[in-house]
Amino acid sequence: MKKLISILMVLLCTPAFAADEPSTPLPGPRVSLFSTTVDWAGVTGLPLAQYTGHFAGQNKSLLQNGLILYYLDSFPCYGEADSVRVWISPFGDQVGFLRLVCVAAPKQIKFAYRNAPQDAEQAETTGLLECPVTGDYDFKIDLSKCTRGPDWKKFK
Repeated sequence: MKKLISILMVLLCTPAFAADEPSTPLPGPRVSLFSTTVDWAGVTGLPLAQYTGHFAGQNKSLLQNGLILYYLDSFPCYGEADSVRVWISPFGDQVGFLRLVCVAAPKQIKFAYRNAPQDAEQAETTGLLECPVTGDYDFKIDLSKCTRGPDWKKFK
């Protein structure tokens, strides 16, 4: 009896797994995401904590007439909505702050960046900026150690 039931189950389920032809996904509409947040505390079992970033160091080629940075979320951190945009003056003064929620202190973070004065409107950024991080809950980002990634037009 068990064999008969097993054979019937296989025969009934087999057509469900057969594919006539591989399907090609159709292009979908453009999607806007307001948050890339995942419940990392739930996924990793690690508690979340708040971390604050401070900028130091000079990089004249980056700062020019001011530098606008937008933090790009990536594990182990995501940015708090009101504190992911920072403007840094040509003299290194910081307007705004970087506040992150993380399961561990970041070792490196990425920004979308563009050179612009403080009161510039939000507009398209230039490209990717990768910066090493030192410290723990109050961490430091040394602008002189940041490296520019490709401009968005070359990014693929």
